[in-house]
This record gives sequence, structure tokens and C-alpha cells, in this order.
Amino acid sequence: MALLFLFAILLYFGFSTAVPSQGTKSNGLQTYIVHVREPHTRVSPNSLDRESWYRSFLPTSSITGSEDGYDRMVYSYQHVMTGFAAMLSEDEVKAMEKKDGFISASPDQLLPLHTTHTPNFLGLKQDMGVWKNSDFGKGVIIGVLDTGAMPNHPSFSDVGMPSPPPKWKGKCEFSTGCNKKLIGARSLVEGAKAMLGRSMLSSPSDEDGHGTHTASTAAGAFVEGANVLGNANGTAVGMAPFAHLAIYKVCGQSSCADSDLLAGLESAIQDGVDVMSISLGGRAPPNLYTNVIDIGTFKAMQKGIFISCSAGNSGPYPSSVSNAAPWCLTVGASTMDRSIRTTVMLGNGEFFNGESVFQPKDFQSNNPLPIIFPGANGDARTAMCINGSLDGIDVKGKAVLCERGRIEDIAKGLVVKNAGGSAMILMNTEDEGFSIVADAHVLPASHVSFLDGSKMKTYINSTLSPTATIVFKGTILGTSPSPMVTSFSSRGPSLPSPGILKPDVIGPGVSVLAGWPLHVGSFPILGSTFNIISGTSMSCPHLSGIAALLKSSHPDWSPAAIKSAIMTTADVVDNQGKQIVDERLTPADLFATGAGHVNPSRANDPGIIYDLTPDDYIAYLCGLGYTDNQVRILAGNNVSCSIITSIREGELNYASFSVTLGPSQTFNRTVTNVGDAMSAYSVEIIKPPGVEVSVKPDALHFSNMNERLTYSVTFSSKQSGSGGSLGFAEGSLKWVSSSTSAKYEVRSPISVTFDNSK
Repeated sequence: MALLFLFAILLYFGFSTAVPSQGTKSNGLQTYIVHVREPHTRVSPNSLDRESWYRSFLPTSSITGSEDGYDRMVYSYQHVMTGFAAMLSEDEVKAMEKKDGFISASPDQLLPLHTTHTPNFLGLKQDMGVWKNSDFGKGVIIGVLDTGAMPNHPSFSDVGMPSPPPKWKGKCEFSTGCNKKLIGARSLVEGAKAMLGRSMLSSPSDEDGHGTHTASTAAGAFVEGANVLGNANGTAVGMAPFAHLAIYKVCGQSSCADSDLLAGLESAIQDGVDVMSISLGGRAPPNLYTNVIDIGTFKAMQKGIFISCSAGNSGPYPSSVSNAAPWCLTVGASTMDRSIRTTVMLGNGEFFNGESVFQPKDFQSNNPLPIIFPGANGDARTAMCINGSLDGIDVKGKAVLCERGRIEDIAKGLVVKNAGGSAMILMNTEDEGFSIVADAHVLPASHVSFLDGSKMKTYINSTLSPTATIVFKGTILGTSPSPMVTSFSSRGPSLPSPGILKPDVIGPGVSVLAGWPLHVGSFPILGSTFNIISGTSMSCPHLSGIAALLKSSHPDWSPAAIKSAIMTTADVVDNQGKQIVDERLTPADLFATGAGHVNPSRANDPGIIYDLTPDDYIAYLCGLGYTDNQVRILAGNNVSCSIITSIREGELNYASFSVTLGPSQTFNRTVTNVGDAMSAYSVEIIKPPGVEVSVKPDALHFSNMNERLTYSVTFSSKQSGSGGSLGFAEGSLKWVSSSTSAKYEVRSPISVTFDNSK
């Protein structure tokens, strides 16, 4: 099963990695997630009857309990899958494999955990546009699967909120109760408790901070005067401020379990949420049927629920994207046009801009400090300011240049401070390039790019008495280029399904201000009700909230229609009118941006959309060559690919194209008119280099709303070479319409991989 972690750069967890734990207990038992078929004689839909069927797979001695006095059954699932989670030994699993109806069993796995300005940046305004048209997301329920939430946070005030819709069936497990904003909360961490063998807080209250941050980003109420250490001051508000929130705590402090995530998905489906926000996931799997997020969200999609998932923080490396199922919106991370600015001034007159949330008023910027790079001794640990590495090095009263890596950024500052250093300059690795973030450091600090840090090293080596100081400049708006793709944002192509372009879109995920529990935090941030953190965990809830706005504005749209609207209207240029760049400041490719950067106002009125049904996804799964049992894990027990007309990946009615070319490929697409009833579209193609693209017909004429028209597109290679050093090329296909009320540009990116072996 997928290895779960939260896609955020937390103040104290940073980019650290960990070996997954399978939680084997001292008695030889561990949690397994077991998939089974429905019985030949179907049990009734009653949950107790279904659980009895599941228990028939357990060893006889464990049906009522175990020798340790606890029930072996951890979860009994009804909606997300046909199966259960249970504590079992390897021998018991082997015996279970012989029983009729058994499909598979996989060990539960565990990993540690990996806005005041974004509404304006995204063009959301109170008196016009999508906020006004959608009534701020009123009536929509967003389910947030995360570390819980802090119910008394001002972002969860229900002032002016309507009552939840009648369809809501959820529970509230807060001792203080819920309200009209935060309408439900569940704690589902039994899997993690079983694996860790220790008690965990049973309340859905947030012990970590991550869940409060993501929930308030998606649908937080208006809170005036929000700031972090005096910076980024303004009115904090989520993307859908009148949407309701349902909290599913599926991660304890520092840990998430597959079985708990499935339980959270199960509850959210049963409770009646409209949108799921999932800022967690695992390393990219080779297939879809072993990833619990893909399994559970397929059932959610079948129920008409929109799913927004984080792409992961494993960039900028190829094929690192997670949560790549086509029924999920996979969201990468970008910057916004705001900087919490610091400027490093060197003794030779050079200066370099960086960022830090901690900007002390009493720091004497006019008094330069000696600057040292401790890694000049050739020790990588010393270069990265690892714990204990500065022992014996004179850093007292100096500014210390530290490289990123190995431990968290803020922890490096603590090492420097404890060694007597007065300031820290944190420089990127070469792969991280120009991507910098604002953190609440423990001492005066500045995070700078790899290039700028390298220039500082050159200066330090050029003189016997190098000096530096940091000037703190506060919050700067209107910075450029913006947006740009940040280095940590995971990249395509997708491993389990390269014929689907992933990620789908990018959204704000760097230095995002949102809610934070008062009791969680450390260093200068302690006691703040808001926090600035970064990660695709932050970009995901932005899109969850935007999806809620579109759902409120267009209640008849399917999840695929909402997704199409977001993708086909995304921006591909920055605030300078140039192509969006990546961490190297070079044009970002489609494996970094997907369709582009979300534009909520345009998404609310896309003109035409690419729609999909659950049956379309089943035909796609069969086309991947999965066995019936593998497809059934995802889609249910009644699927048989032998009686289904399967389709190739490229035939899925998706709003983007990801094509592998040896021989020519032809795909069909069907578009639905959701713009003007009487409208005509003509095609505009930017051909990928080395590729011939032809579209038939090259014009679409609609005479009714919701009318559907089909076109075909053929891709042919024009070259005998490799198609470039990496064998990739990209372009776009755009349908353009000028009508009496609006001009629509419906853009689909085209990614081409050249396979000269075919």
C-alpha cells in the first residue's frame, strides 16, 4: 500500500525522510489491509452483516478477540472497498489466501509527516466574479483528511454561516461541539495506534498544526489582522469562506496509516461531503490498485465527490508525482507575488535578496558581522550545520552560511544559535535553484538561492576579513516572476499511467499564511494563531476551495466537469506576461505545471468542458491491462473487463494529452457546451517540435446548451531522431470562440514522448 505522509514543509519536520514502518507488534502481529470479493450469496447492506462476512476470513481464535484481549479487526469498510483492516500474523495471512473470496492482503504502512494574500493573487474579490457568483461556496461541504483541526480557531467562526444542508449525516466528536462552519469532526487513528503500540489523542483536535492550516486555507472565515510575527498582515480568508468543513483526523502527530486514511474516506463518503481535500500521499506507485488514495477516491468519485490531492514534495525530479489517478485533481505548488523580504549585504558592496518570517526589530543591520562558511573544511556535515558539526569552530558573534539538507532549516538555525552564532544565511542546493521560502527562524536569518549562496562563498574566500549583515524589509507585494514552479513540487510523467499528464495544475503553495493552533509551535512562532508554511499540502486546499466555489456556482457539474473547467482555463504566463518558469528560472515544462496555474474567475465560465462518467474510468482501467481482480479493487466487485469495451489511456475524455509516439496516434474527445447556447469554436494548435497535429473537424458549432460534439486529433512524428535530449516535446490545442457575451479560450496541453523503438 502507499506510504503516507503530509505534503508540507512544516516548521520542524522540513524535508526529512524516514523509512516506512509496518508496525509489527511484539506478538508477531501487524495490521494488514485485506481485499475480498462479495460472497456468492450477497449479504445484506447492513454493516453488521458485512462485518460478519469479513470476520469469516479471520482465524477462528481471533473472531471474538485474541489472547491479548483486543479485537483483531481494526476497520470494517463498506464504501471505499470490499474488505477490512485487521491485526494478523504472516502465517494467518497465508492461510487466509486459500479461502474463497480472498483477493489480496498488504501490510499497513506508516510514515512521519513530511492566507492573507492568495485570494487577491488569484483574483477573488468580494463584490464581483466567482466569489459573488458562487455565494462564497455556500451550501458546499469540504471534507478535509488531515491531522484534525482546532475548533476554537477564529478561521472556523460560523458568523453569517447558514445551517448545513439536509443531506449531511456526519458526526461531531469535539467535546465542545461543532458549529455551522465546522459541521463535523471524526478521529480515525486506530491503525496508527495499532502500529505504534501507544496511545494517541482520541479527539479530532489538531496536535500538529497541519490540519488547521489546510482546512482554513480551503474554507476559513474572514479574520482581520492576521499576521505571523508582524509580517503578511491582512485579512485571512479561505478560498470558499461560506463553505462548510468536515474534519477527518487520519494522521496523528507525525504519522499517518493507510488503514486510517481508508477509514476517513469511508466516513466522508457516508457523511455526504461534496469535495475532498487530501494533502497527503506516498511515493509514486507502479500501479493504481495498490495505492489506498486511488482506491478510496475512486469510490468517492463514483458518488459524485470532487477530489483534490497534493502532487507531493519530491521535486524537481522526474516521475516523482504522487496521487496521479485521473479521477483526482493532482495539484503542484507555485509561488505568489509576495515576499517576506530580507537582504544580505556583503562587505564588498554586493547584496542578495532572500526571505525570512522572523525579522527582529532589535537586530543592528548597520553593524556588519564577520561571516564564515564552516563547510570550507570539506566536511559536508559542517557545511550543512548538522547537530554537533560546529563544535570546535569559532562562530561566536558571526553570520554563518549553511547549506540546506539532512536536517530541517529551522533546526540549522538552532545549531548556529547554540554555537554562539549571531545570524544564519541559508543557501539552496543546486537542484533547488532559485526557490526560496519564508520560515520563522530562531535567529536573524535569510534564505537565499544557490547562485547567491555560491557568490557569498566566493566572497568569503576572497578576503581575510569578510563581513555581512542582514537588512529586514518586511512584506513586499507585486514581486516577479510570479507565479513560478517551486523546486519541491513533484514532477511527471506519471509512473502508473504515463498516458495521463500529471500534475493537472499548479496553485499557491509557497509561504502560505493560514490558521495554526495556539498550542502547537516552537521558537518565535509559539502562541500565534496563524503560521506561514510551504508545500503541495498548501496548494491542494486552495484548489479544494476553488472546486467548492465552482460546485456552488454550477451544482449540476460532475467532478470531471469541474476539473476540466479548472484545467482548460489555467494561466500559462506569469505576471510579466512571460511563460511560467521553474526553480532554474527557465521555462517550466508540462511535467511541472500540468495545464498551468489556476485562474478561478475563468474556470467559473469555461465555455466548453470535457466530461467523464465512472464507467469511462472503468474502461480506462481495463485498457491499462489490469486483471479483473485488480480492477475490482478500485471499481467494485461486479466489473469484468471481458464484457467491457476497454480504451487506451489517450482515449479517456481528459482535458490534456500525453502521447507516446512511434506510430501515429489518433484520439477522440467529446466536449460539452456550457457557455453561450449559440456559439462557434475554431481550433488553434501549437505543434510540439517534431510532431504533426491534425484535428477533425477544425471548427465546432453549438446551437444548444449542454450540446455535445466530438472531434478527433491525430499525432504523427515528423522526425527520425530522438526528439530532443530527453525525447520529449510539448505544445497545445486550443478551441477559441468569440461570442456576443464572452471570448472563450479552452486550452489543452499536449505532451509528447518519442519512442523510436516502435
